[in-house]
This record gives sequence, C-alpha cells and structure tokens, in this order.
Amino acid sequence: MIVHKEHGSKVTLILMYEVGKARKKFNIPYPTMYSPDNNLFNCIQRAHQNTLESYPQFLFLLLLGGLEWPVVSAGAGVVFLASRIVYAQGYYTGDPKKRMRGAFGHLGLFALLGATVRFAVRLISSH
Repeated sequence: MIVHKEHGSKVTLILMYEVGKARKKFNIPYPTMYSPDNNLFNCIQRAHQNTLESYPQFLFLLLLGGLEWPVVSAGAGVVFLASRIVYAQGYYTGDPKKRMRGAFGHLGLFALLGATVRFAVRLISSH
C-alpha cells in the first residue's frame, strides 16, 4: 500500500494556525492551554483540541473501511473533514452551542464504521 504525502490533513493544520493567531491576538502564552478569563480563546482552542481527540478514530476507520469500500470511505472522509471545519467555525463564534452545526460529521463516521464492520465480517467469514 502506498500513502502519498498529499494525504496529510490540512484541516488539523488550519485549526492549529487559528489557535496560534488567537494566542497572539489575546496574548495567551505557551504552555497555557486554556484561559481563565477569555471564553473566545477557549472556544478556538477546544475546536482544535476536540478535532485532535477524534482524529485517531477517524484515521483508523478510514484506513480499514477504505480496504472494503474505498470510494464510499473517501466520500465519508470528506464529509467528516468538512464537518470539522463547520464545527470549528461554529465554535469560533464564542457560543459553544453553535459547534453543533458540524454534527453532520457523525454521518461520515457511521459510514466508515459500517465499511469497517463489513471488512471485518468479510475477513472472518473467509476463514
């Protein structure tokens, strides 16, 4: 299997860049993760942190699901990544409830989960 360098996630880099800009704008130095008094910075930081927290599961499902249904998995991956941008844009408003606009990404994850389960069933039944 060949994984091209173009497969690196631009989404996590974009969110990281936004956190860096917010650090400068609100004067929040490293290693401070969250501000005790700046909710907008905390929302921007959480959008990035939450994406990093869910990213390993996404990659795992994308890889295994892609072995069974590559086109479906690619589409589901696009849905998930697009939802993370929408999620972040909602969080960047400073109103954490608006992050839920990106909840459609769960559809992408469920599709990837289905492809992964199908792959596992095929492997088990072939032996």
